[in-house]
Amino acid sequence: METRPPDFPTTLQPTSPRIAELDRLGDEIAELSAHLEAATARLLALIREFDARGGWNTGFRSCAAWLAWRVGLAPGAAREHVRVARALGTLPALAEALARGELSYAKVRALTRVATAETEARLLAVGRAGTAVHVERIVRGWRRVDRQAEAREAARQHAGRALHVYQDEDGTVVLRGRLTPEVGALLLRALDAAREMLYQRRRAHEAARLATDPATEAPTRPQQQADALALLAETALHQGLDPGAPGERYQVVVHVDAAVLADPEQPGQSVLEEGSHVPAGTSSQRLACDASRVLMRHDEDGRVVEVGARTRTIPPALRRALQHRDRTCRFPGCNARFGQGHHLRHWAQGGPTTLANLALLCRRHHRSVHEEGYQVEREADGTLQFRRPDGRALPDVPPPAPLPADPVAALRAQHAAEGLRLHARTGLAGWLGERLDVGWAIDVLHPLATRTGGGAPA
Repeated sequence: METRPPDFPTTLQPTSPRIAELDRLGDEIAELSAHLEAATARLLALIREFDARGGWNTGFRSCAAWLAWRVGLAPGAAREHVRVARALGTLPALAEALARGELSYAKVRALTRVATAETEARLLAVGRAGTAVHVERIVRGWRRVDRQAEAREAARQHAGRALHVYQDEDGTVVLRGRLTPEVGALLLRALDAAREMLYQRRRAHEAARLATDPATEAPTRPQQQADALALLAETALHQGLDPGAPGERYQVVVHVDAAVLADPEQPGQSVLEEGSHVPAGTSSQRLACDASRVLMRHDEDGRVVEVGARTRTIPPALRRALQHRDRTCRFPGCNARFGQGHHLRHWAQGGPTTLANLALLCRRHHRSVHEEGYQVEREADGTLQFRRPDGRALPDVPPPAPLPADPVAALRAQHAAEGLRLHARTGLAGWLGERLDVGWAIDVLHPLATRTGGGAPA
């Protein structure tokens, strides 16, 4: 005789109002986060277009520097936004997943460090299946697999280091590109000084080097140039290059008539030592803003009849006061610590070399003021007012962009108009709580690992 267990009634308890409210809040957070990720995708697309079209090149050294000024991003975050924006231009599947709110910016930022057109589909699956922590671990394991390839690439780059510098017929100096005559002349003399120092060091250690490894080959001329440039960068940071008498050979000398320096329309010379012409109204005034000057008097035949003592345009004590007051470049959005003294009214035009008539500008923005049409003047209250070439004011901190009364509702309405149907589960990862085996995941996903059988430790 078959017996059946007794039937017990099933009673469903209603969800408490408190838990229901918390669930609603959680869903609203998740949905709004999906809307923000979709908006971030649009933001990155705008940054990519703005960067490609050079919209930031209005006195700023990079798109990231412009973002830090205009949007208020931290410099590191600004650089990451630009990097990710550029990468998504070649990774359409990742870009679309972000635009649909399916991947977070944190996941996309990590994936774009390693993703290529070949691996994008695999890594997109990783982003959808795992959390941001999982994605970061996968990316770290991915990069470990690439370690040997990266080491080989680094060795190849080191062996092929070269800096080719030559002077063209028009006086410009070509360095894998083209520089203006005065910048090229400065670089050549700095490289000469650095190469001379390296040569003396090699002579001191020549005997020891040959004794330990007679087959060691001396570096080639292009490699010497590259090493000299590296020495210049290190020396500039440590401020260890001796500026004394031996460095006199490496100065950039510009011969410019006083009348020409005060008024570019006047007849006269403005040339480098080698004879290359330098525009008097721009380059010469910029170089003379903060430099040593020697007054020479000539007779009617051009012979030198009197040479005055060399003087600094800005004395050391005044320079220290200027550095202490301004700290960094005063151009809006620029925080470069190393700068040049700029005369608000040039000394050749009667401007005094006083603290009130000086401002600290980095090399990039000193050029912008002298040669690109930017203007700067000190207001009655002592503040500096910068203006664009068209005369519009360039504020230190730009005004915030106008927002609708309810920005969240406006964002939702915009996405609805674009056909996006975002909800609380749009960006939910497919992870079910299982342990992540990074080594196995890399063996399956990474092209090198699947071909060679190698993997990455968990």
